[in-house]
Amino acid sequence: MTIAAKRWLPHTVAAAGLLVLLYPLAWLVATSLKPADEVVTSLDLWPGRFEWSNYTTALEGVSGVSVTRLLGNSMLIAVGAVIGNVVSCSLAAYAFARLRFRMRKAMFAFMIATLMLPHHVVLIPQYIVFNQLGMVDTYWPLVLPKFLATEAFFVFLVVQFMRGLPRELEESARIDGCGPFRTYWEIILPLSRPALITTAIFTFIWTWNDFFTQMIYLFAPENATITLALRSFVDQSSTSAFGPMFAMSVISVLPIVLFFFVFQRYLVQGMATSGLKG
Repeated sequence: MTIAAKRWLPHTVAAAGLLVLLYPLAWLVATSLKPADEVVTSLDLWPGRFEWSNYTTALEGVSGVSVTRLLGNSMLIAVGAVIGNVVSCSLAAYAFARLRFRMRKAMFAFMIATLMLPHHVVLIPQYIVFNQLGMVDTYWPLVLPKFLATEAFFVFLVVQFMRGLPRELEESARIDGCGPFRTYWEIILPLSRPALITTAIFTFIWTWNDFFTQMIYLFAPENATITLALRSFVDQSSTSAFGPMFAMSVISVLPIVLFFFVFQRYLVQGMATSGLKG
């Protein structure tokens, strides 16, 4: 094999893999522009006739709720979850990684053990609690737990990063009169930026794409998110409006794609410098 072939072979393989990964997204966009009969009968990727009215119908929303309102509801929940996870998980991680207190190792092991606990096991007790508090059909059940450091995965991620920070920084801060919280706020937190950005990115994507939990707690159409609207869009008519449904799917994917392109550099940096690296 020539030197040129060795140089281009990895790029060719990577490009082929990229095409395979992007095909479902291309199929989604192309299908959103097809007429309903062509969606079912045609196997071609490129539409035979562009049906732009699919997007017009999708932008009208569902059940009298506009797409703007649906996207706003999803954004409100996602941003609230991001703030909650970043604040609470960084505080819990700082305690586990840098402080010394009784039962620290046992509590950390118990927290890690919750990673193996299926979400459905705690769903019913959580629903009963939120129902008794009168929070069902509001956004509180979807946002409030994030402020209580319930995401053990992100706590572990930030702990692994904080453990790699030199302790000399804390010792210098202690000599200067800094307490634990001030050390956390002014020294540890700024240095943990890559791990916190990784936490924010994954939290936003997972919360935006969440369907099951939102379906359990949200009932009113005006409180629905874009993911719930996709189901409602199919159920609101006796006919299968495939074109508008795929058009709304494209609209729901756009914020995630834009979010990834804006923050992909920070995501790679956070993955490379945190406990997730290979």
